[in-house]
Amino acid sequence: MKMERRRSFPAVALPLLAVWALVMVVPCFAGDPYAYFDWDVSFITAAPLGVKQQVIGINGQFPGPVVNVTTNWNVVVNVLNDLDEPLLITWNGIQQRKNSWQDGVLGTNCPIPSGWNWTYQFQVKDQIGSFFYFPSTGFQRAAGGYGGVIVNNRDVIAVPFDKPHGDITLFVGDWKALDDGKDLGMPDGVLMNGKGPYRYNKTLVPDGIDYETIHVHPGKTYRFRVHNVGISTSLNFRIQNHNMLLVETEGSYTVQQNYTNLDIHVGQSYSFLVTMDQNASSDYYIVASARFVNESRWSRVTGVAILHYSNSKGKASGPLPDPPNDFYDKSFSMNQARSIRWNLSAGAARPNPQGSFRYGSINVSQVYVLKNKPPAVIDGKRRATLNGISYSPPETPPRLADEYKLKGVYTLDFPSRPLKGAPKIGRSLIDGTYRGFMEIIFQNNDTKMQTYHMDGYAFFVVGMDYGEWTEESRGTYNKGDGVARCSTQVFPGAWTAILVSLDNVGIWNVRAQNLDSWYLGQEVYVRVVNPENTNKTELPIPDNALYCDSSPQDGFICFGYVSNLRVTAADASPGWNRLMQTLLWVDFMLFFLGLGFWEDKPFVLCVRTHAPSAIAFSIAS
Repeated sequence: MKMERRRSFPAVALPLLAVWALVMVVPCFAGDPYAYFDWDVSFITAAPLGVKQQVIGINGQFPGPVVNVTTNWNVVVNVLNDLDEPLLITWNGIQQRKNSWQDGVLGTNCPIPSGWNWTYQFQVKDQIGSFFYFPSTGFQRAAGGYGGVIVNNRDVIAVPFDKPHGDITLFVGDWKALDDGKDLGMPDGVLMNGKGPYRYNKTLVPDGIDYETIHVHPGKTYRFRVHNVGISTSLNFRIQNHNMLLVETEGSYTVQQNYTNLDIHVGQSYSFLVTMDQNASSDYYIVASARFVNESRWSRVTGVAILHYSNSKGKASGPLPDPPNDFYDKSFSMNQARSIRWNLSAGAARPNPQGSFRYGSINVSQVYVLKNKPPAVIDGKRRATLNGISYSPPETPPRLADEYKLKGVYTLDFPSRPLKGAPKIGRSLIDGTYRGFMEIIFQNNDTKMQTYHMDGYAFFVVGMDYGEWTEESRGTYNKGDGVARCSTQVFPGAWTAILVSLDNVGIWNVRAQNLDSWYLGQEVYVRVVNPENTNKTELPIPDNALYCDSSPQDGFICFGYVSNLRVTAADASPGWNRLMQTLLWVDFMLFFLGLGFWEDKPFVLCVRTHAPSAIAFSIAS
């Protein structure tokens, strides 16, 4: 059956919609505050590098709005897809506890068709930190549609630093016009908050490009949340003449240490405290430049914004601050990554210190070595693989297939070691053990830097080194204060090891954050199922779940009174559902405005025929 096409309700109906949304949702997360957002996702015209083009905006903004909430808040985001193609939004680093239904990837959700709207409803349960969201279908992230997510500490939990004077979000990332199916090559530039570089060099930067300016006051300290939302380029981030005190990454407070520059890889997020302690003789450069490339060829691929003191005496000029001089030193960036450690004494979402979870003393129950290689041609198409398998999303998302016990949608036999022989296309999932402790080794046998991400969890980065991982490599693991995060870099010709506690039921995406690799199939899903038949470890399928063409969709038997008219629909079709909802909404609006002409209150009851025990008022379904 087809899904029901939905558009936004008239303004007069919105208060009523909010009331019924609360009625339908509150039983799940009663007692915690709600934050509501309405987003219209559409193509808008922008000129980030001086040439007009279409980008994906949210409510006319590029980048999109920042979602600013607090630990345990419930987030309700109504997304209207005004693109001319399907859309999903994923929440990079938000763990969606017990609720992979809201994860926004093809393993859990059918996309929102063009012209439809869909409402995400999730709780930022037991989390703090800096994250971002982005469109997860196809190559859409390369066109924008991204924005920030800030999860603040509750007032009862101390933050391990003084409150900063201001909070600044910076999105950095490479930007390029794309040719489908071809190697990306060199980007056209690097954007900062959707804008091109300041004209620091008249030869490299053309005139007329809009650039980002950050306004600050002398003597004040600001928190900078920096996200690499680009396609495939690692960036070195630095602020001229200023130290950056690292305090948090992707939901974990870190040991506080100063950096003059830091490599931020695709999909990663960091928080720094920066004190405005310079004399403001001029403005200062904020720079994000490409890493691990021929810098003489890539010199134009540099993002430059301006840090402007309120007492600044002039514009920034002269050369940019130098990037790391490590062309012949492969260890610099890796040692920098190793230096990022967990703050064991700080609290985060809960009062107990982060270090009270002693991950190093837990026995590992499953081990997976996930090896990637350079892209290969499989069945005539360029593909990327993990362990020799290039993932191809089935038409029905695996989580939806599980819900309706559909067979043959996927296989549960992803290999724990690389396959021998020719690479292949598959739909194989990892069978994760609920409440098990999994060790994953990402082995990068490609020539490019990769970043890997895991939905649903924060994992512990315990080791990385050049060469092939072996059993003896465990002797180098950090089993005390390895940082917990959701995206980790894996250097070319090297490995990175992570440990993760599989305590979150659902089907969770493990993916290359580099968009070209992900698009070509470098991903897998980890399926975590509680063997006990209980509803305490996973929320039920949402009432507004989207269904793909071949997925089973619940039918309804509806009956009731609408404006003195008895309406009954057996196994209601989308047309019937639209008629019923239209009549019902009109009737309720008239009822609440005191303009109705009926003997009784409007009433409609629907029984879901696929699951007869589920009975609900068809108010917003």
